[in-house]
Amino acid sequence: MIDKEKILYYHRKAHGKTEIISRVLVEGKEDLSTYYTPGVSFVSDEIGKDPDKVYDYTTKSNTIAIISDCTRVLGLGDIGPKAGMPVMEGKAVLFKKFGAVDAIPICIDTKDEAEIIRLVRQIAPPFGGINLEDIESPKSFRIYQQLSKELDIPILHDDRQGTSVVVLAALINAIKLAKKNKDARIVVNGAGSAGFGITMQLVNSGFNNVIVLDKKGAIYKGREKDMNGFKAEIADFTNHEGKDGWIEDVVRDADVLIGASAGGAFKKDYITLMHEKPIVFALANPQPEISYEEAKNAGAYIVATGRSDMPNQVNNLLAFPGIMRGLLDCRAKRVTYRMLHHASLAIAKSVGKKLDPEFIIPTTLDREFAMKVIPKIAASVAEAAVTEKLARHNISYTEAKAKASRMIKRYHRIEKSTRRYMVGFEE
Repeated sequence: MIDKEKILYYHRKAHGKTEIISRVLVEGKEDLSTYYTPGVSFVSDEIGKDPDKVYDYTTKSNTIAIISDCTRVLGLGDIGPKAGMPVMEGKAVLFKKFGAVDAIPICIDTKDEAEIIRLVRQIAPPFGGINLEDIESPKSFRIYQQLSKELDIPILHDDRQGTSVVVLAALINAIKLAKKNKDARIVVNGAGSAGFGITMQLVNSGFNNVIVLDKKGAIYKGREKDMNGFKAEIADFTNHEGKDGWIEDVVRDADVLIGASAGGAFKKDYITLMHEKPIVFALANPQPEISYEEAKNAGAYIVATGRSDMPNQVNNLLAFPGIMRGLLDCRAKRVTYRMLHHASLAIAKSVGKKLDPEFIIPTTLDREFAMKVIPKIAASVAEAAVTEKLARHNISYTEAKAKASRMIKRYHRIEKSTRRYMVGFEE
């Protein structure tokens, strides 16, 4: 049961959910002259000679910026940068808790696309990566695209890429259970950030029989109504038969139905039209396109939603801490579909012998997930980056996995030792 007053009390008491704590001791003159002036000048001189040494000597190696104009925040919409701060702080806490990544929330007081790009470009030097968060689409696509071209650090668009990684992981296990393959016919309802990300990741991971719908119906090559460059990209890679119509027209004999749209968008009848052992991912939050119970009662073999109170929760938290951990540890220059594909494989494999129609992906609050699965995700991403020659640091899978595990364990030890100072634990 959500208690509004209790939530407000704890946020007010904490005065924010994150803080910066020094990693070095400054207790005397020698410490001061070592970590600040005059000693720090030697460090600056080394970086001046070799800019990549900034990763060795500064927090760039473990720090990212969470960038948002707060135009599409959760189910709240365009709430502005001040009201968006608690959400971005919460995201920073999750990066730290699950990936030992230091994340700085930066809520920007402009909605202008060019200004956002310019600002991020200007503040990028201290950061090892950028996480774009809760920016309305298709503006968010263009910002991601441009920053990826201009900056030599990875840009992660979690609404798009985090969701797609978890969906792919869940789908890998779902089609395994249903004895289907990559020729499975997939219908994706929704062409926003999540829908676009899911579709392009599926296509780049070998699923080529995909049809995507938006509010105007099926997207196909040659459609003129309500199209943009990103929907045109979807049309280039999907719906090869050029099918037109609505969900009920294209879902017949489909193997998989994925919702990245709005609550209540799916009818029971859609599931009855699907191929045997239908797989349904209803990902709208807080209300899914169809409830877990309704989908199962309609004959769905496997159902996943975004809800934590139902089996098979598709939650970005399964992906973004581990992905960013891996990107930082190999000092990646950008993110690719291949890296994300390997992150999905790591998540899917982590289920192991527990694989069941009601357990196709791990749960996020399982301690084993944080301590064992996230390092594997990080290592898989780092290894792929090295293979693609997009890593500054030639780290092996084993080294990356050990480093991620070490970083996460270190944070958990710090958290345990300071619990009495944290809001909710001091009384």
